[in-house]
Formats: sequence, structure tokens, C-alpha cells
Amino acid sequence: MTRKEFHGRGKVAIVRTSPESVLDDYARLLELAEYQTILPAENKTLLKINISWQTWYPACSTTPWQLEGVIRPLQAAGYDLVGVHNDTVVVDTADGEANNKQRYVTDKYGVPCVYIYKPETVWVPYKPQSPFLVLDDIYPEGVHIPEVLIGNNIIQLPTAKTHVFTTITGAMKNAFGGLLGRKRHWTHSVIHETLVDLLSIQQEIHPGLFAVMDGTFAGDGPGPRAMHWHEKNVLLASADQVAIDAASAMLQGFDPREIPFLRIAHEMGLGVGDPKDIEFVGDLEATTQRWDFETDDTFASRGQKSIYHGALKPFENALLRGPIVPWSYFASNFYHNVYWYPVVGRKRVEAALETPWGQLFSSYGAEAGLEGAVLPTVETKTVAQGVGFLAGGLLAAGGLIALLRSLRRRS
Repeated sequence: MTRKEFHGRGKVAIVRTSPESVLDDYARLLELAEYQTILPAENKTLLKINISWQTWYPACSTTPWQLEGVIRPLQAAGYDLVGVHNDTVVVDTADGEANNKQRYVTDKYGVPCVYIYKPETVWVPYKPQSPFLVLDDIYPEGVHIPEVLIGNNIIQLPTAKTHVFTTITGAMKNAFGGLLGRKRHWTHSVIHETLVDLLSIQQEIHPGLFAVMDGTFAGDGPGPRAMHWHEKNVLLASADQVAIDAASAMLQGFDPREIPFLRIAHEMGLGVGDPKDIEFVGDLEATTQRWDFETDDTFASRGQKSIYHGALKPFENALLRGPIVPWSYFASNFYHNVYWYPVVGRKRVEAALETPWGQLFSSYGAEAGLEGAVLPTVETKTVAQGVGFLAGGLLAAGGLIALLRSLRRRS
């Protein structure tokens, strides 16, 4: 495979930070990563904001200081910025950008946002310059992507954390929600190859491609939501999506060469996935850290994996692509929002709010009445859905029993 050449290939900026200096540290980080060389100022620059949960949870979604830390120097340099949000079947984007105080930041700096799941977004067919690894098989009718992404710069804004399906999630995974529509869950059985296909698309459609990763809080365990949070106080930036994810994996204690999407992208020449070949700039002593993170599964992810790779694989189409697919969305929502957050997560959030980073989060938007954090209790909407599912199931079962009894009488 031909090696992809671009400015910043294999280079990752790393900076140590603190709540008191984080905005200045982001400005320094961007300069170290040579963002102005990578992002042509004549093009609009999209900020791909991440919302992995509609409630605030440490290390889960793009942080307000990450978003502000990127917006301030780019606006000062004359860049035309636009925020980009996608939705998911298990996350409410409107609640998420409010609860994570992202909307507060974009409003404060006058950055408009586009919501690519809304009807006004035009999705256009995309023909790759090189053959896809898997997307042609997943989407035989053709791959469609949002037209607004084409021809504009983009900055991916992930956090440093683990993931139940991909070991770690970062810059490459952050494109998943932006480039593919709601059927993207169809790709989970081949998620590693999918992320490589999406990186190929990004390198073809964006004149400038950049990533800024927040590791102030980092998360391990069954990410991207039900994690253990840790204060790690590091920031990363790079034009090389493979290298920044490999650097994050290395810090977390994983071997990037053993993570399939990083190994494949490296072998295809799309970036540098071997830490020994990465050029680090900035606070180099931070690169010696190893956080000994571990991955884990939730009850929900174990069920999904049994469908994608286990005993339920023969039923994947029926369970995840047919008319009964809403059951899987409901199961995930019920687990995370009715059980896990109220029983487990809320205590972890309350403890995080006592830390310096938690206090910084609480202070964001104080002048606008947003001080503190939204700490939801049991999500009543999901409970109501559960009651509806149960009632529907009981009615269906009752109807089936009545039918069987009627058939027996006739016989």
C-alpha cells in the first residue's frame, strides 16, 4: 500500500496541564503541533465535538476547556469555525451538549453548530479513491456521507479512554458518528476495518485533518461510558490520527501494534502506529507514563459481543437490522440510565466533582447560571419505554395463548 504523505505525519505534541493553566496549555499544544501549517486558513474548519453520554461523566465527552482551548487560538488566528454534532441511538445530543457545557462554550464564542442528523443535512454518495476494506459490504447500496464535511478542515475532539469494542477510542473513532448515519451500528462486527475505511475517507475529503485529545480526566474499564475516571493531566495533538491514537494507547498501557485498527492503518501507510517511530514534541517526560489501564465489559456489551462474534452471530441480521432492533437501543439505555448511572456512576461523578478538574467543570458557565453539574436520577423516559415494552410483550403473549386455546378447542 502506498504510504500517505502529509505534514505532521508521525508527529505528536504532548503537554502537561493543570486546571489553572489549561487554556494557555492548549494554545501551546496547538503551536507545538503546527496547526496553522496543517489547517489551511482559507477553508472553513469543523470542530467534531464528541458526546458519548448526554450526562456529564469524567473522560466521557469533549470537555468544555478542550473546546474553549481550541476555539480561542483559532479564532484569534482568523479561522472560520463551525461545530459539528451527530446523534446516536442511545444519546440525546441536545441534552448532551447542554449537560457537558459544550453549548455554553460555542455560544460564548459565537461558533455556529450543525447537527448532521437533522433533515436539513444533505447526505451524498461517496466513491473512494481506493477500495474500501469493508464498507462496500456493509452498505451495498453505496456509502453516503454529510455534504458539509467535504472540502472543509476538521479537528477531531476526543478524550483519552478505553472502549468495549476497540480497546481504546480516540481520533479515528471520533469520525465514526460524523461520517456514517444511524445504520453505523451495522459495522460493529468489523469495527476495526471500518475505522480504517473512515480514515481513508477523511484523508480524501478534508484539506486539513487534525486531532486534539483531552487527557485531563482519562477513563478505563468498560468505556466509553461506564468507566473508572483518573486524573492524568495531559493533552495531545497531531495531524496524524493514527499516531495520536497510538500515543494514547501507549500512555494507557496498551501496545498499539496489538490493536487491530491501529495496526491495519499503520500497515496501509495511513499514519504511524508504532510508538518507536513517533516524533514527540513538548513535555517529553510525560511520554514515559504508563497508566496500566484495563478494558472490561458491561452486561450490555457482553450481549452485543455475543451477537457480533459469539453464539448469537447467526441471528445478527434479525436482532440488529430488522424490525425488532429497538430492543437493543432500549437495553443499552435501560442499563446505563436506569441502572448503572443511578446505582454506580452517580457516586463516581460526585467524587470527581471534588477534584480540581471537577471543580473547574462546575465553575464553567457560572455567570450564566450553569454552575455545578446535572446529576440525573433514574431516567423516567427509559422506564416508561420499559413499561411499554413489557406491556406490549404481555399483550402479545396473551394474544398467542388465546390463539392456541382457540385452536385446541376447534381440534
